[in-house]
Amino acid sequence: MGMNKEEALKARMASAGIKESDIVEIFIRSSGKGGQKVNKTSSRVYLKHIPTGIEVKCQEDRSQALNRFLARRILVDKIESLVLGRESAEQKRYEKIRRQKRRRSRRAKEKMLRDKKLHSEKKTLRRNIEA
Repeated sequence: MGMNKEEALKARMASAGIKESDIVEIFIRSSGKGGQKVNKTSSRVYLKHIPTGIEVKCQEDRSQALNRFLARRILVDKIESLVLGRESAEQKRYEKIRRQKRRRSRRAKEKMLRDKKLHSEKKTLRRNIEA
């Protein structure tokens, strides 16, 4: 893990007004894949930001150090979207998926079908005529 990522995270925490002293950190044993290693080590990281009451759990990786970093990054994302009213990347992704899945209006559907028909006619005219 590069120091620049950690420094960037510290800077983000500072700008969002998150102090390490406001965070309760607990290590728990992970569950799921990882076998014996995961069953023996407490690599799952649980964070609670006391002022906002936001809780984060992270067990992405087998390494506790990496999970601590990732958990803090998730926490900062959540607090930024709460405090600064910024739409988090996660929310943007959900919204994009929702827009893609939304049903077309009748007019939009008709237009799309009309365009498809025109396109198919154009391609039909391009065919070579076999004698």
